[in-house]
Amino acid sequence: MKLSEYGLQLQEKQKLRHMYGVNERQFRKTFEEAGKMPGKHGENFMILLESRLDNLVYRLGLARTRRQARQLVTHGHILVDGSRVNIPSYRVKPGQTIAVREKSRNLQVIKEALEANNYIPDYLSFDPEKMEGTYTRLPERSELPAEINEALIVEFYSR
Repeated sequence: MKLSEYGLQLQEKQKLRHMYGVNERQFRKTFEEAGKMPGKHGENFMILLESRLDNLVYRLGLARTRRQARQLVTHGHILVDGSRVNIPSYRVKPGQTIAVREKSRNLQVIKEALEANNYIPDYLSFDPEKMEGTYTRLPERSELPAEINEALIVEFYSR
């Protein structure tokens, strides 16, 4: 059976939502915020999702999954510019530094994740010695998940 236009849009939205582990209300709010920014709505939306602290902790390789990253943040293991931030949805701005707390550096989960990780996106810089990374700039669309067709999500919400 072929999916309807709506079905495709919904599927795409759910795929992205589950990928970032965001609930519907947060997802919608982020989407509306992206609409107020200059540029392409869908791209801005993806960039805002990518700028979440839990996602960047995952991208830096400090956690194996976004869910694990979210837990590290919630449990206060992560510092942003030297201050403890325990809100997974905290929006990191380019230039901010994300580090593992001194006391948390020996956590097995973090060590294992760092060993397993071999790729850090170009919009992040990471110093494994200090266990800290910098969100150097906003990502470009080409650096974000390719399997997502954000235009379908924009259509979904604009109906």
